[in-house]
Amino acid sequence: MDYPLLLEDLRSRIRAAQTRASLSVNRELVLLYWEIGQRILESQQREGWGAKVIDRLATDLRQSFPETTGFSRRNLQCMRSFAEGFPDPQIVQQLVAQIPWGHILQIQQKVKDHAARVFYIHQTLAHGWSRAVLVHQIESRLHRRQGKALNNFDRVLPAPQSDLARETLKDPYIFDFLNLGDEAQERDLHRGLIEQVSRFLLEMGAGFALVGTQYPLTVGGRDFFLDLLFYHLQLRCYVVVELKVADFEPEHAGKMSFYLSAVDNLLRRPDDQPTIGLILCKTKHSLVAEYTLQGQQKPIGVASYRMMPNHLRDTLPSPKELETHLVGLSIN
Repeated sequence: MDYPLLLEDLRSRIRAAQTRASLSVNRELVLLYWEIGQRILESQQREGWGAKVIDRLATDLRQSFPETTGFSRRNLQCMRSFAEGFPDPQIVQQLVAQIPWGHILQIQQKVKDHAARVFYIHQTLAHGWSRAVLVHQIESRLHRRQGKALNNFDRVLPAPQSDLARETLKDPYIFDFLNLGDEAQERDLHRGLIEQVSRFLLEMGAGFALVGTQYPLTVGGRDFFLDLLFYHLQLRCYVVVELKVADFEPEHAGKMSFYLSAVDNLLRRPDDQPTIGLILCKTKHSLVAEYTLQGQQKPIGVASYRMMPNHLRDTLPSPKELETHLVGLSIN
């Protein structure tokens, strides 16, 4: 065997083993924390103990295990809340224990609805979110936006492609990272999204790969330019995104249908699924959009986007002010 191939094979095996070991350690830690929380909860309910028992446990456990961190009063309270929030041990073992404890803390602190908590756990597992990305998605209320774009996918796409396509789009899209005024033109919106492409792709969601901006297509000797052209890795299809700084109008769907036909004929490969269109408008009237999509034979979604209002943007602290404020703060 060629030595570089041998070396790379061994590296891959070692990394895979390290990942499995890390996941195994995390799972055991999470299950231990749940069991501790469950015992505290049961004892308090049975014996009528108050919160002070947690103070005493924190002191005694740290004395018994001085080399082990994680038994502070605050962490024991989090364990109790964890057990209370996830009372079913099967869900904990089969689902929750697959994500890091730090992620679990963020979910239980920031999300109160059980179904929404399960949603963010599934999304974290599916997309490998870091803690920072998880917090961003929670704060943008992704669980209320995912799969909410108006569309005609059920009628024009086969299952399960239609279901996956529907869940890929959201409404509204949050572009609070853009520093644009109310008078911004479509070219300003387009330029702002490209300048912040990493945050734009994060908001679009997992699986979107940017193919090009103002992507040129030549049809009948005329040049046309797509605002944004993506390829979606899970859907296995191109996605055309058109940006509108005004209300949705029925003629937007006609233009999008033309673009989708062009991409299907000029770019789509035999193993690609039909191209999907997403019209992003400043606002939309749901009934107008629904009636428009009823007459379309191409898969099109319509969603709105939201940017931070100027009066709120002006009140935000600058990055320097945030840095100054955070100096000296710590989490116990």
